[in-house]
Amino acid sequence: MKAAILTISDKAHRGEREDKSGPALAAWLKEHAVEIVSARTVPDEQDAIAAQLIAWAGSGICDLILTTGGTGVAPRDVTPEATRQVLEREIPGMGEAMRAASLGKTPYAILSRAVAGMRGRVLIVNLPGSPGGAVENLAAIWAAVPHAVGKIQGDPSDCVPASRAQQPV
Repeated sequence: MKAAILTISDKAHRGEREDKSGPALAAWLKEHAVEIVSARTVPDEQDAIAAQLIAWAGSGICDLILTTGGTGVAPRDVTPEATRQVLEREIPGMGEAMRAASLGKTPYAILSRAVAGMRGRVLIVNLPGSPGGAVENLAAIWAAVPHAVGKIQGDPSDCVPASRAQQPV
């Protein structure tokens, strides 16, 4: 699998703060045999975020795009709006699973507005802006990510292995 990582942060984009979330995600993905094909930082601007998502999704260079940052309730947190603007189909269960997993660690998890979905043959997932939160949220949904990417790209195999499908309910 090939992934691109988009950090959304005004301060990191201006060079006022080091991006720690993007590198944390890259390290985690490499441990899970995922090749990082691109990583960029953009400001908290809906048009800039959407443009980069569209460019990567349309380029064919990646199967997965992870964003980090801009998923909260602050006035400049517009990542979910930018992502929804470019998605062709949303996958609500991923955002729900990330919030549920994070709730055990912080009551602020209910403030996350992260979304996930597909554009073309690419899975796009919004993650929190903190390094720990980004990695924890990705880990919470990772078991389904390779399967989702395969299905998005046209994998015709059954979702349930035949041995499980034949068992009585």
